[in-house]
This record gives sequence, structure tokens and C-alpha cells, in this order.
Amino acid sequence: MPKMIFVNLPVEDVAKATAFYEAIGFAKNPKFSNEHASSMVWSDAIYVMLLGRDFYATFTPKPIADARTTSGALYALAFDSKADVDTITEAAIAAGGGEPHGPEDHGFMYSRAFEDLDGNGWGPFWMDPAAAENGPPEHASASDGSAQ
Repeated sequence: MPKMIFVNLPVEDVAKATAFYEAIGFAKNPKFSNEHASSMVWSDAIYVMLLGRDFYATFTPKPIADARTTSGALYALAFDSKADVDTITEAAIAAGGGEPHGPEDHGFMYSRAFEDLDGNGWGPFWMDPAAAENGPPEHASASDGSAQ
């Protein structure tokens, strides 16, 4: 079995959260979805499980954070282009999500941020393939001995 990741997110309304994630490009896997949870597929290895808060509570004795007021994690997704980063962010905003800050362009990397309907934070980004291979420009020049 390949290595996979399943991100479990507590949500107020499973149906509304499902519609949001479908609007930004995730596909619902009906085999693992019901009124308490939606299995949302990003790729063959990445799934987001949208769990109603009561159902989510069955997996942990801890209090469930409200992502609208508390940040516990930020989820980053890599894209092939800056345009793809803009596309998913604009789709998230159009579907009712928020944008906590504007675009960040560092030359070798471009990112944006959006929050889903429940405040869960996502950071779509594009990175220049050379930087992905060698590190950011300042790191590459320091490691090759050319930085003074």
C-alpha cells in the first residue's frame, strides 16, 4: 500500500463543507462518506476527511479547537504554477472561504492563503523547480561556497 495522508478536520456542517471542498477541486469519495463525514480526495495519496464535530469528538478526549479563533495547523498544497495557486484561492473565496492575507511572492516561491468555512487554513504554493531541488537562492549560494 502506498504511503498516504488523511487529514481529519472537524466541521460544523458536513454538507456545506463538502460543497466547499468540491468547489475548490476535491472529489467526494461516496464509499467513505455519509451524513457524519465526507471523504474528500485531492490525489491518490492525499485525502481530507470532513468530520462533523460530534463525530470528530469520538476520536479524541481533548477539546476540539475552533479554527476560526485558534490555529492548530496550516495545510500547504503544492501547485505547478502561480496561476494554479491563484485559481484555487479564488475558488475558495468564491465558495465562501476567507483570505487571511494577500499573495506572497518571494521570486523562487509564490503562495496565497485561504480558510475554509470552518476556519481551517490552507496555503497553496508554487516553487521554482530549481529552488525545490537546491533550496532557496540564498541557501544555494551559501552551500556552493559562492556566498561571502
